[in-house]
Amino acid sequence: MLLDEAHLQDELDHHRRTVDTDYFDLSLRELVRMVVEQEIKIAPAYQRQFRWEDETQSALIESFLLGLPVPALFVATNRDATWDVVDGLQRICTILRFMGVDAPESEHFSFSKSPLKLTKLKTLQGFCDLKFEDLPRPIKMTLERRYLRIQVLSDKSDPEVRFELFRRLNAGAIALTSQEIRSCIFRGPFHEMLEELAQVPSFKKLLKLQRLNQTNGTAEEVVLKFFTYLDRAEQFDGKVSEFLNQYMRDRANDIDLEADRRLFISAVDYLYSVIKGPFLKRGVAVTPQNQLEAVLVGIGRLMRQGKEISAPPTGWLNDEELIRFSTGATNTRSMLLRRITRAEELFS
Repeated sequence: MLLDEAHLQDELDHHRRTVDTDYFDLSLRELVRMVVEQEIKIAPAYQRQFRWEDETQSALIESFLLGLPVPALFVATNRDATWDVVDGLQRICTILRFMGVDAPESEHFSFSKSPLKLTKLKTLQGFCDLKFEDLPRPIKMTLERRYLRIQVLSDKSDPEVRFELFRRLNAGAIALTSQEIRSCIFRGPFHEMLEELAQVPSFKKLLKLQRLNQTNGTAEEVVLKFFTYLDRAEQFDGKVSEFLNQYMRDRANDIDLEADRRLFISAVDYLYSVIKGPFLKRGVAVTPQNQLEAVLVGIGRLMRQGKEISAPPTGWLNDEELIRFSTGATNTRSMLLRRITRAEELFS
């Protein structure tokens, strides 16, 4: 097969123009100062908690003391010129903890009361059981002057590029969900509303999730899908993540939200009044999200159109059509529209 070299080059050039990066070398002393003064934000909405074991933390500090290379941090620039940490939370928290410095953003990052005591070092065994305050002043100063490279994605980069960077850099053992990434990239009034609505008591009672999904943005994504499918189901192209990204980007700074807020709460409250418990079908221990999303959107459509809503027939949670359109190859426009339409029929 002949390669169209000009086409390949054009495609590469196009996508490279959407990326704008820079890098800085910061001393550990300067890095800590920027965290304390919140120029670097280590706890944006998507971030996981500090999970490294003491031995791993100690190995990082030993690397700094020995002058060994340490992988760069990746940060993304916000419009106010602050940086969000994309990749490097564990390294930054290790530095803060060893120096006994608290990060002001979250109580989860208070380290002054339990600073790191070095343990199980491979090389500097004489440093074992020492804390930062125990070190001689010249060694403290040497450590504080060590540099760490910071790779910066600017706020001029395309939001989809930022999303992809977050996804790729966080594809390890503790991977971020797509919604956790969106929560950081598309901040604004709309995102704040999603977080607020995910905490509505009746919604929390309806949505029964696996333990792993209770703190990873799954609930917020269900709320996002409600509005996205309510407004744009007819435009759905099967690419769920990109479809939700586009909708959230378009509405990131939307402030006209009161009608949306009332509609979601009304739909959720009505559904909960019918079920009076978690949304579950027969033989399933967690909520079937495709089915719940379709039902909420169906109710939302009826409410938005001012149509009368009726209680569904007995056994409707196990309705064969609704289940058929909500399982299997669900990520097609026809399947999405069919299950929403069936939900409208059940409540009409």
